Amino acid sequence: MMRQSMADMNADKPVYAHSITPQRSLLDLRLAEIWQYRDLLLLFVRRDFVAKYKQTILGPIWFFIQPIFQTAVLAIVFGGMANLSTDGVPPILFYLAGITAWNYFSNCLRTTSNTFTANASLFGKVYFPRAVTPLSIVISNLIQFGIGLLLFLLIYAFYASDGSPLQPNRVLLLLPLLIVIMGAMGLGLGMLVSAMTTRYRDLQYLVEFGVQLLMYATPVIIPLSAIPEKYRLLMLINPMTGVIETFKYGFFGTGTFSWGSLGYSIGFTVISFLLGLMVFNRTEKNFMDVV
Repeated sequence: MMRQSMADMNADKPVYAHSITPQRSLLDLRLAEIWQYRDLLLLFVRRDFVAKYKQTILGPIWFFIQPIFQTAVLAIVFGGMANLSTDGVPPILFYLAGITAWNYFSNCLRTTSNTFTANASLFGKVYFPRAVTPLSIVISNLIQFGIGLLLFLLIYAFYASDGSPLQPNRVLLLLPLLIVIMGAMGLGLGMLVSAMTTRYRDLQYLVEFGVQLLMYATPVIIPLSAIPEKYRLLMLINPMTGVIETFKYGFFGTGTFSWGSLGYSIGFTVISFLLGLMVFNRTEKNFMDVV
């Protein structure tokens, strides 16, 4: 019997066009690979955006109706009945500003927090960079945020033309940074929760409940200036406080703006994003054995 040479053995090996290897680094973003799958990313963005109101009668009009109803309820309950301060800003405009910014962060957090469990069947069949899924959610929510911001600007223009004391200022130039902070913070925390939810499903319900409660600990309804001094530190611990206050200060010129508070929000965002990415990449390797 003739022994097969090493060259013949190598010739018998199959040749693959692509080789999929495990993540080598937990902080690897795989941006080049995500760019290769950009068509899939855009497909997911369209799916996430269209699927929300695909079988509804009013369709995309809900993007306008939801914030209007939310703002109206807050204006009636907290502005009318409770007579809470709005820093001299018309209540409708004050609450709509908070709702617009808060909804972007909370939607990113809530919808990315179930990435693994909601897409388990898809992840188990085909390979693609798993980070594409939460990233598409953040982008689709960004489109929704843009629609909400357009609604806010229209109402803002109405009040400005009506003589309301609105004083937009240079802080408004930080708006792109605020949008990045809200999206990255929601994405980072969402990936962290999503990875942990593969083992502890209770977190999914805790996030839904916690996000609603957290809104009341953010200056969406009550401006930071109206919070008693002894409780103000508790609200400042919330990393979204600096973002919401800066957002409102840039448009209205009233309220509180602090580089320290905004720097804290940026630092929290960086840490939560890196931590979420590490846990997400680690869970990606073996989550199918758990889900």
